[in-house]
Amino acid sequence: MQMPDPDRAILARKDRIVARLREVLPADAVISDEAETRAYECDALTAYKCPPLAAVLPSSTQEVSAVLKVCHAEGVPVVPRGAGTSLAGGAMPTADSVILGVARMNEVLETDYANRFIRVQTGRTNLSVSGAVEERDFFYAPDPSSQLACAIAGNIAMNSGGAHCLKYGVTTNNLLGVTMVMMDGAVVEIGGAHLDAAGLDLLGLICGSEGQLGVVTEATLRILHKPEGARPVLMGFDNNEVAGQCVSDIIKAGILPVAIEFMDRPCIRATEAFAGAGYPDCEALLIVEVEGSEAEIDAQLERILAIARTHNPMELRESTSAEESARIWLGRKSAFGAMGQINDYMCLDGTIPVSQLPYVLRRISELSKDYGLDVGNVFHAGDGNMHPLILFDANKPGDLEKCEAMGADILRLCVEVGGCLTGEHGVGIEKRDLMVDQYATEDLDIQMAVKDVFDPKWLLNPAKVFPLASSAARRMAAQ
Repeated sequence: MQMPDPDRAILARKDRIVARLREVLPADAVISDEAETRAYECDALTAYKCPPLAAVLPSSTQEVSAVLKVCHAEGVPVVPRGAGTSLAGGAMPTADSVILGVARMNEVLETDYANRFIRVQTGRTNLSVSGAVEERDFFYAPDPSSQLACAIAGNIAMNSGGAHCLKYGVTTNNLLGVTMVMMDGAVVEIGGAHLDAAGLDLLGLICGSEGQLGVVTEATLRILHKPEGARPVLMGFDNNEVAGQCVSDIIKAGILPVAIEFMDRPCIRATEAFAGAGYPDCEALLIVEVEGSEAEIDAQLERILAIARTHNPMELRESTSAEESARIWLGRKSAFGAMGQINDYMCLDGTIPVSQLPYVLRRISELSKDYGLDVGNVFHAGDGNMHPLILFDANKPGDLEKCEAMGADILRLCVEVGGCLTGEHGVGIEKRDLMVDQYATEDLDIQMAVKDVFDPKWLLNPAKVFPLASSAARRMAAQ
């Protein structure tokens, strides 16, 4: 994956830049030693690495503003970083950039149960937001698989979803307002603790903008009452396409489960070896969960199981206890870690119409044979958010390039069937040069014009989202 050459003039001014950063931050909040900056050389897309010029760890919106004022004056690119769990290279630095990490900004600033919102600093982890309100039987709905570690900052940047997004929506559906610092250090408030903000939908613009427009330091999030109850059912099938058709039929029937998750045989076997969840030995597995009162759950599951039986499942297992529910979900929650024990992998994130699941799963299997690389499929089937895991050997010459080429073909396939390049992981560096496969030149020009307004010097999160040649030309023109 190509990255731009560093600006030699910036590298030559490193000592001065670091000294200026130390003037506005505590001594332990600026990291410039080459060995120590290697902790920030990549995110969860570990195939690509580059140590930054320096890394800073501010603790407040005011400190973020001070850092950005210094970097703006010096013309230094800034890469915002949440917890570094991005699977698309969203927080990968360039050699002439400063990583701005929000990990120390993890406080709960306000909680309002009557109006159902919580305001937090964006370095707070996703799961700990629910943890802050669970004693009052509330929760924060978006639940990425990395929710134990991922930060709200990254969730907002990538518009993250999770297993339960089918019913509750992704981050944008649960985000009420943000405090954001512009590249020149100006602090702006967008949205707030109300159902909808007046005027332009700037909040919708910010959520999913991947750190291209500003650094979000505080977020007002919607919290919800926990449902009365929830119950999953596990379904095993002897064919991926049949499982995909079952998902399509459930959605076509007008049923809205809280989650529909898919796993294929490679993932099933890996998770069994890793977590021992007790999954059946089958080609494809679905986990379908519904919630509500006992009567509502029974009624929904009766319809779902009736649909499943028309597809001749190998196994149907309805949970009868909290312990059994936890075991049904155990393997799914362990899938990414389990696959990592088998080999290196690249996790994709294309999204497709649910009706196209059977066809796309068949084509992925065909591409796997064509390229000679194994693929494990585990994804949010209810909204068509695919997560093919392409296995490769990082130590084998040519394997990474082959993996990239196969991944590009899968993502183009998603676009061809009426889907898009990303559902929740973002574009980052992974998909930036595929943007031309989804958007016309005029569409990309409009998107880049928006960045011109927010970040005229093109200093925020360089070499991401937009095709490299286009972003390089834009930044050159701004200088």
